[in-house]
Amino acid sequence: MKNTGKLLSLLMLGLTMFGSFSCTNDDEEDDDDIIVTPVGEMKTISGRITANTTWSASNQYLLSGFVYVESGVTLNIEPGTIIKGDGVQKGSLIVLPGAKIVAVGTPDKPIIFTSNKPAGQRKAGDWGGLIILGKAPVNKPDAVIEGENQSKFGGTDAADNSGQLKYVRIEFAGIAYETDKEINGLTFGGVGSGTEVDYVQVSYSGDDSYEWFGGAVNAKHLIAYRGLDDDFDTDNGFSGNIQYGFILRDPAVADQAGDSNGFESDNDAAGSPATPQTSAKFANVTIAMASGTPNAKFASAMRIRRNSAISVYNTLVTGEWPRSAVRIQDETTIANFTTGKIKMDGNTVAITGTPKEGVIEGTTLALFAPAASKNKVAAVADLKLSTGYNSITAKPGLLPTTGSALLTGGATLPAGFEANTVVGAFGTTDWTDKWANWDPQNANYEIVK
Repeated sequence: MKNTGKLLSLLMLGLTMFGSFSCTNDDEEDDDDIIVTPVGEMKTISGRITANTTWSASNQYLLSGFVYVESGVTLNIEPGTIIKGDGVQKGSLIVLPGAKIVAVGTPDKPIIFTSNKPAGQRKAGDWGGLIILGKAPVNKPDAVIEGENQSKFGGTDAADNSGQLKYVRIEFAGIAYETDKEINGLTFGGVGSGTEVDYVQVSYSGDDSYEWFGGAVNAKHLIAYRGLDDDFDTDNGFSGNIQYGFILRDPAVADQAGDSNGFESDNDAAGSPATPQTSAKFANVTIAMASGTPNAKFASAMRIRRNSAISVYNTLVTGEWPRSAVRIQDETTIANFTTGKIKMDGNTVAITGTPKEGVIEGTTLALFAPAASKNKVAAVADLKLSTGYNSITAKPGLLPTTGSALLTGGATLPAGFEANTVVGAFGTTDWTDKWANWDPQNANYEIVK
């Protein structure tokens, strides 16, 4: 009788906790009431999602192979949901043009895309990545997305809407689908300005942390943490505004197949005059590198080349970049700078070491830092940065200290940005609080039973 009583008590507790309520079926659209799947189920997802679907925080999801969200379909992901990628099958999530992903977490319950390996065994390239494709303009006919090499993207709708990413972490992505050909942590192809991207952290990517191929999507509050190749890579006519970005590199980790830069930007692979021209604008970015001898494959904090015309405002560049801090490469791109297509205002460059091509490469310091531009070349010691501002062994010290010139030394930002004169990603507010993770290697992502 005692055992029966205990069993009945446990049954009643389970019914109280898990009950039943109306929600969207994880596998297909269904208006009927369903029984909630027990907490702790791992659902393997493969193939194509062809009906509106909700992924619940009550479960975890394992991406097996290329998983496609089809045109006309919306994938909703609840706050706190954990999605893992299968390494053997190169699991990746690909949102096709006309589809939407609505992944809106909260500071306390971010949505996490991560490795399927246990704590302590994770590494860059454990799975594929997140690819979002849209119908906004690109400058490459019949564009096929890098990494997956099958799906086309782009169109004529600059305001196309591919959904929302908010309070999302993407960790240990970037698997090589072929030798030296990897998927990025987060890839945008022809994504339009109707898409919302805010508070996203890409950590330990096995290729670029973020790459934009054309499109006009805007984004704010982006973290690129300890990636392998480039951090913010822009190509094929990308024209969006990116504000508040934090890049932190491990000096020991760089791409051995090429070179690693903070920013890398091309109009296209040939440096052609194809339109729309790559003309993205970045404001309030911090580029940092932890202390230590940099790997020989590191190059420049910013590498702008191949007829790109991106502009950079109120950005802080630190770290021991071996080649240069700002590299404006090749005649066409240098012409874009001298004629004002590339604008750089309010930036502070304070790198350490002795870069072999100088701090500014491709133009002169006088042209880079005329008084009206508010660009400066400074020493790190004079910036009043927080202790541990470039730490990769604990949460970095993100906020400049009282009296730092970074708090007020920036330029007036162009239309389309939140107005401020802060140089770098942070003023007096730590926008990474709660939702970001500086040690995902040891995070506990085990299923809760």
